[in-house]
Amino acid sequence: MSEQRFDLAVVGAGIVGLAHALAAARLGKQVVVVDRDAQANGASIRNFGFVTVTGQEQGLIWRRARRSRDVWAEVAGPAGIAIEHAGLVLPAQRPEAAAVLQAFLETDMAGGCRWLGKDEASGQLGPVQPPALEGALISDVDLRVESRQAIPRLAAWLEAAHGVIFRRGVTVQAVETGLLVTSQGSIHADAIVVCPGDDLFGLFPDSFTQAGVTRCKLQMLRLAAPGWRLPAAVMSDLSLVRYLGYAALPEAEALKARLLSEQRSHLAHGVHLIVVQSADGSLVVGDSHDYAPTPDPFSSDALDQLILDEFAAVFGQAPPPVIERWTGTYASAPGHSLVETPAPGVRLVVVTAGNGASTAFGLAEEVIGELYGVKMGDAA
Repeated sequence: MSEQRFDLAVVGAGIVGLAHALAAARLGKQVVVVDRDAQANGASIRNFGFVTVTGQEQGLIWRRARRSRDVWAEVAGPAGIAIEHAGLVLPAQRPEAAAVLQAFLETDMAGGCRWLGKDEASGQLGPVQPPALEGALISDVDLRVESRQAIPRLAAWLEAAHGVIFRRGVTVQAVETGLLVTSQGSIHADAIVVCPGDDLFGLFPDSFTQAGVTRCKLQMLRLAAPGWRLPAAVMSDLSLVRYLGYAALPEAEALKARLLSEQRSHLAHGVHLIVVQSADGSLVVGDSHDYAPTPDPFSSDALDQLILDEFAAVFGQAPPPVIERWTGTYASAPGHSLVETPAPGVRLVVVTAGNGASTAFGLAEEVIGELYGVKMGDAA
């Protein structure tokens, strides 16, 4: 690798790294992205591609999600990324869930959301027909991309349209102010952003230890095309005790108590329901959440069945056949993200809440704006 100096070097080509590359490129900076893998292979492509605003934690995280959703909408067309569908349908299967959703609609996070009563909802939810239905929250602000396609296409567009240089199959061995030491020589950069995802033991391991970062393992499924189209992404009552925009509301306590009685196994493994649809009609369904510093790589049929049971409860029908299964891992810790300055001109940035696709663009604009002393995005 011939020696070259850049304005910014980004370590990691997942969504968090790409978001920082985009933010810097929009400031006219010359950017290089270094990644040890030959292609996208981690959490950034092992998810729903669901850019979730509705239900994100109130305040800063919700604002990051709103901004990230706007950036996805801005770059999708130029980057050749299809918006597969938009919005969210969240049916309330229990009176306690309806109370949570109606309380949510009274908050400042409810822009673009509305409530459908039981009778109205049953006629407008398409295939979403839970046997027990108290009403439904409808949101117009969320969107969905096919992450396996979106991440490579975003990287290709950054290269073609913004001149971002990618060094793939290159391991970063050390980071110092102004310098990356890699398996293929040194890279000099005025500023460096390290976005290692759930690589907790490579660069800056002490930062991960001190922040209490571990890994979360999830299981996901793809189901055969059912012959109908979803009106939007779908969640369920279980999501209301997991997503902090709902779960932090006082009204959520009664729902948590009921779910502990009725679905304790689901809660024990962090199982809730998200269903999104791909262009070929197949459904991406998940997921579960189990935590360990080094999770095992094995998928559990029992956990898959918990997810599929919740699918049946929400759609009022048996799920289509499973045609694909996979696991993923991401860095997990209390709070949304780890952002540190391990050396002058160096930032360590890791999303630790499993919502990188939903919040990374907003977070990256904050980090890059601070690095370069400018205001970006909604703050500009």
